[in-house]
Amino acid sequence: MVMKLKRTGANCVMEVVVGEALAPLMEGPVPEGHEELHEDSCGVTCWMKGSKRRPSTDPRLLLSVLGCPLAPSPVFCSGPLSSVSICKDVPIEASSAQYIVQQYIAATGAMKLQNLIHNSYTSGKVKMALSQHDTTIRIFKMPTKSVSDGWFNLWQLSPNKWHMELTLEGSMVQAGSDGKIVWRCSPGLDVHAVKGPVSPLRRALQGIDPVTTANIFSNAHCVGETKIGDESCFALKLASDPSTLSERSDEACEIVQHSLSGYFSQRTGLLVHLKEKHVTRIHENGKNEGMYLDTTIESTFSDYKAVDGITLPYTGQSTIVLSKSGDMEASHVFTRIEEAWSINDIVFNVPGLSSEYFIPPADVRMEMQNDGLTLIQRFS
Repeated sequence: MVMKLKRTGANCVMEVVVGEALAPLMEGPVPEGHEELHEDSCGVTCWMKGSKRRPSTDPRLLLSVLGCPLAPSPVFCSGPLSSVSICKDVPIEASSAQYIVQQYIAATGAMKLQNLIHNSYTSGKVKMALSQHDTTIRIFKMPTKSVSDGWFNLWQLSPNKWHMELTLEGSMVQAGSDGKIVWRCSPGLDVHAVKGPVSPLRRALQGIDPVTTANIFSNAHCVGETKIGDESCFALKLASDPSTLSERSDEACEIVQHSLSGYFSQRTGLLVHLKEKHVTRIHENGKNEGMYLDTTIESTFSDYKAVDGITLPYTGQSTIVLSKSGDMEASHVFTRIEEAWSINDIVFNVPGLSSEYFIPPADVRMEMQNDGLTLIQRFS
């Protein structure tokens, strides 16, 4: 299935082409020089094992980890954004977080977004500078001026349906959710379902979707106050619970930690900074000992503008640090990515954008059916 957004004057309409989704398909405006997708790719597994097939700072490797990360918690509240109600049994940290989220809802106009807007389309550009650091000799293995250009397209439909495309230097990651299943297709991997509960896309939490951001952080705790640049902020933090970590893990890959912190301006109520930490343990050859992959992402948002009464950030910068431990040769080396993104276009209530356009690819549906049959056979 292919989704295309076409403009007719000031209006936008959706077109759909139905067919089997066997490979990533490129949608949206294609920058010059990126007309072809490179079929040859190596996923993060090669990077973890120290493959020499491509340098570890190649964006095609890192898309497997950084292309479409999910939030650490599912959205439990799909109904109307509720007002704050204080209960004696609610810790002060949780009730404080709810007050801060209500200020964010008022500042962004998220209530209007939930009540009047049913779907959206967002497109933008990304620019990444990559470098590899060696702490033992204090040099860059790859100069930071090495820059990769890309773009992204994000379709969303309430509740909990989305489809994301991120392309960088000719390689693409696609991911989507029909509200029940999250799936992903990244370089070096076939299209597959993502284990664990359905969670929102992290990129949507970068201020692009205030409703989802408010719902996610309504389950957070206020952990104090801090300065982000010149802005005094409240810090809200949430983390995956043990059951969610277990659901997202398998025999080869164990999610050890996944947390997300949001920093909300005390002056404006807007989200100005996100910090995410994700630790994965990779088991090698079925052994208990393995390698740890540590990913830290920090993002700052700016240039807030009103679109149809909804206040959204049009630019942002992210710093991503990817490191390995458990390997003596790799423990002193880490990869750093500087990402800058900007929004080109935001359209609300796209005519024709319905739930059919978020149906997972046939391979994912078959995978889920096979998993269901396996569970039935196991417990019968």
